[in-house]
Amino acid sequence: MASVVALHARSDVALSKLTQLTITLVAGHGVEGDRHSGPTRRHRARFRPTVEVPNLRQVHLIQSELFAELAAKGFAVAPGEMGENVTTVGIDLLALPVGARLRLGGDAVVELTGLRTPCFKLDRWQPGLKMATVERGVRNKITLKAGVMGIVVAGGEIRAGDAIMAEWPPLPHLPLKPV
Repeated sequence: MASVVALHARSDVALSKLTQLTITLVAGHGVEGDRHSGPTRRHRARFRPTVEVPNLRQVHLIQSELFAELAAKGFAVAPGEMGENVTTVGIDLLALPVGARLRLGGDAVVELTGLRTPCFKLDRWQPGLKMATVERGVRNKITLKAGVMGIVVAGGEIRAGDAIMAEWPPLPHLPLKPV
């Protein structure tokens, strides 16, 4: 069964986020008290001060199975250290389509908007980590493994151990792309 492993938020600018017992998701806003929350784009590398663009990156989720893959490549990564808000287990986040909805705990719902593009800050923290989260497959197909991004469509408090249920959007299913 898919569930929440750990939760993280941070109000200041830093790659890693601080582990929390609970976090509150606010509809149309993101994680309460987190630097990247808000209805308009907050990501520094994508920020244009003169243009207000909807924030499609309100919540960052990573599947904990990635940490074992990275450990096999020589990297030591723990939940929250790659900047995610929600660390999951038992669900292949990267296989879900755009518009898939994740029910977290009793009330919260996050709609997936795309993939997280690995950031240069990963290499500042552990050299080579950025490329370790990128996989080249058949015909040089690139898979970004640094997690998925989403928007909060229904708020609520979530905690480690809460169940995660995925709801697929209507057809046609579009693959996640970087946002």
